[in-house]
Amino acid sequence: MNENTRSLYVFILIAVMGLTMMRLKNTGFHRSGSSPEITENEIMDHIRFLSHDDRAGRYPGTRESKDAISYIIRNLRSYGVKPGGKNGSFVQPFNITDGIELGENNSMVINNDPLIINRDYIPLWFSGNGSVAGSAVFTGYGFQIAEDELKWDDYTNLDVTGKWVIVMRHGPERDTQHSALTPHTGLHKKMLVARDKGAIGIIFVSQVEDPDLYPLKYIQGYKNAGIPAIHLSNDRANQLFKPFGWSRQLIQETMNSSREPVTFELPNVTLSVSVDLNPVQVRAANIVGLIQSINRQYRDEYVVVGAHFDHIGMGGPGSGSRKPDTTGVHGGADDNASGTAGLLEVAQKLMAQRSRLKRSVLILGFDAEEKGLMGAKYFVDHPTVDLKNIVAMLNMDMIGRMEGSIANAGGVGTSPLFESMLDSLTQDQEFSLTMTKPGFGPSDHAAFYAKDIPVLFFFSGFHTQYHTPDDSWKLINLKGQKDILDLVHDVTFHLSRVSARPVFTEAGPKQGQMRRNAKFKVTFGIVPSYGSTKEGLEVDGISRPDGPAAKAGIQKGDVIKSMDGKPIKDIYEYMDRLGELKPGMTIPVLIDRDGTEMDVSVSF
Repeated sequence: MNENTRSLYVFILIAVMGLTMMRLKNTGFHRSGSSPEITENEIMDHIRFLSHDDRAGRYPGTRESKDAISYIIRNLRSYGVKPGGKNGSFVQPFNITDGIELGENNSMVINNDPLIINRDYIPLWFSGNGSVAGSAVFTGYGFQIAEDELKWDDYTNLDVTGKWVIVMRHGPERDTQHSALTPHTGLHKKMLVARDKGAIGIIFVSQVEDPDLYPLKYIQGYKNAGIPAIHLSNDRANQLFKPFGWSRQLIQETMNSSREPVTFELPNVTLSVSVDLNPVQVRAANIVGLIQSINRQYRDEYVVVGAHFDHIGMGGPGSGSRKPDTTGVHGGADDNASGTAGLLEVAQKLMAQRSRLKRSVLILGFDAEEKGLMGAKYFVDHPTVDLKNIVAMLNMDMIGRMEGSIANAGGVGTSPLFESMLDSLTQDQEFSLTMTKPGFGPSDHAAFYAKDIPVLFFFSGFHTQYHTPDDSWKLINLKGQKDILDLVHDVTFHLSRVSARPVFTEAGPKQGQMRRNAKFKVTFGIVPSYGSTKEGLEVDGISRPDGPAAKAGIQKGDVIKSMDGKPIKDIYEYMDRLGELKPGMTIPVLIDRDGTEMDVSVSF
């Protein structure tokens, strides 16, 4: 072999090896010579893989999400971390409802005139399924309001039992934030009023300022309303009203100027509607890894280290993107490829120190966090270990953008041990740690706090790239993230070795502020289960031991089926019914406890 030939072969070999390494890196291959220490290079390797365009934003249930799951598991295995799920698996699968679609049996006929779906009408996301036919009544804005300083009743002297109710969207002041009518203008609220009055279905027509039909969309938490709910196109609404001397514009102008209802029967009009909506199920999955201590006294106690690995996919309307009109890869380098990279790096270092651990460590990667902490909630409801044996939960979410050498730790008030421990562990650090006490927060640790588990939430702060396609690995502060990870490791290591387990203390509410909270004059004192699939309002916990629910004997796990004789199908109906109650009232509440229904009396 001459010199030129030899040089050519060497060049080809180097090129092939280079391409092979690039392919392996892009498929998540982890070098066998990687350091057990937390390193900036390895942090970046993880973040770049997870936030790469090939992962398409790690949306739950997608092929790209499964790629991320496989990557995380491969790396955990390479460190020696054992599966912590059932049947020797790293994966804890669960289903989420992620959409809604039209079935085969949708139709609408006005007298003998068939309408075309998506052009003339569309079922709404909370619509009940089924086929109903009957006459119709137009009932203005669909209000029935009897408050101290506000009264408006579109149902006065009207019997809508067994009839279709037709109402106009919004109110005379549209949805102005400061309008007293605004809490009553929601489509779902108007449906409740119609259903309570005995209507067999409800049809919404738009104001003249509105675009035409709503697109069919899915909104998490809503369940089958029990009656069909339809949005009628502008043209079809005008055609329907014209024989009776009305138009949408005339109705709107009359009500808005007079501040009085406009209502009328539609004689000789029969509406026949069939609605067939099907939920779209997605298979998501948590990742459960176990670093088991060899200490016989403490190994059945656990410190949990967690981070969510999902993000919002390609963005678009309803995704949570802060640029909803932009469709493109939302890579989520900081949210939360940074936390997932941290999970891997901390797991690797702890695994190398396994012989020194007293307590075991659970490594949890959560799916569907962006859908409402669904992965974390599923885990605490279906734990792979006894929750009573979890001594603390450490959560990392968006830890890659430290600014001004300042990091944040939330949940410090959930155990008396935490503040002094963090002070001690950070005294020689090059960054400052801002500590906040509340245990609740907009990330996965909230699910553990709701179960009376001490939590710490590590976070480097929000930024303008949050939930946009611009959340790139190029903006990661590697030194800042390594500093945070060193601390997370030190805290985990300390908690695994300290003899006395952290004592749980309540630090603030166990739930966030519910939407439209300003209209609530009373509170039940419960923690609703936002991810429950049961019909009704499942109680996830008691937030006020001296509150109305606790005094009435309502317990965690109970399902509220009705309040004051009015049915409750989901959390949104619960909030609407709650908004009708006042201090001093005592109401009957029907609950389901382990399959047995019982009535309790709740006083406010």
